[in-house]
Amino acid sequence: QVQLVESGGGLVQAGGSLRLSCTASGGTFSSDDMGWYRQAPGKERELVAAIATITWNGGNTYYRSSVKGRFTISRDNAKNTVYLQMNNLKPEDTAIYYCVRDPPLGPSTYIPPANDWGKGALVNVSS
Repeated sequence: QVQLVESGGGLVQAGGSLRLSCTASGGTFSSDDMGWYRQAPGKERELVAAIATITWNGGNTYYRSSVKGRFTISRDNAKNTVYLQMNNLKPEDTAIYYCVRDPPLGPSTYIPPANDWGKGALVNVSS
């Protein structure tokens, strides 16, 4: 069973930056599409960004429109780690961010099963 552990969340002022990391174990990381969801208080989960496997899908990326140009998703298969670099953060980015295995690679109603989620990292952006 895959385990996903996020790190790098915290409190930052608007306009600042944070980098989230997610290290995977127990699976075949290089063969898995990976992504980040977030859930803000009182709101539904939403897919923030996703990155495909390099071997099968060329490492293609997806970003929701509200984070395009500010967030960058990347992966290091040698370290079994996926990153989310978040720049120019806004208060509306405040949420718990979850690392997820095998997300959709674009807008979708599909939600990956519970076993494919990390426990989450809190990102709090103050105005």
